[in-house]
Amino acid sequence: MPRRKLVKHRDVIPDTKFGSPLVTKFVNCLMMQGKKSTAERVFYNCMDIIEKRTGQPGIQVFKQAVNNVKPVLEVRPRRVGGATYQVPIEVRHERKSALAFRWILLHARSRNEHSMQECLASELVAASKNEGGAIKKKEDTHRMAEANKAFAHYRW
Repeated sequence: MPRRKLVKHRDVIPDTKFGSPLVTKFVNCLMMQGKKSTAERVFYNCMDIIEKRTGQPGIQVFKQAVNNVKPVLEVRPRRVGGATYQVPIEVRHERKSALAFRWILLHARSRNEHSMQECLASELVAASKNEGGAIKKKEDTHRMAEANKAFAHYRW
């Protein structure tokens, strides 16, 4: 939190191929060491692979996968007295998509396939069908929030 002024929110420019700001944010998360053109190439090739595998538009599968992975609740530590409690809290809209992107990329990078395009395509197809590692991570997060809902009154 800044001490002087509020940070001005900057709008994301939509990508050139699909015209979606969601794709731009995902490509920015996919990017490593400032190589945006490489990240865009990986993403667009991934969309082509998805279209060949599923027969559906790749952007539709991508949006479905991101919506399936977005968490509703998460736990945040709160210190009360001498104890630290894991308090379940609803996730803000921007953080939902950021967590979804992070989890999809984490599990796509951990897959054992030939190229990043294939790994990402497999993870996105699995997430769109409510399967895969990113969905498991979301369910674990929800399960932890459900287990700690007795501490929900510490939310403030």
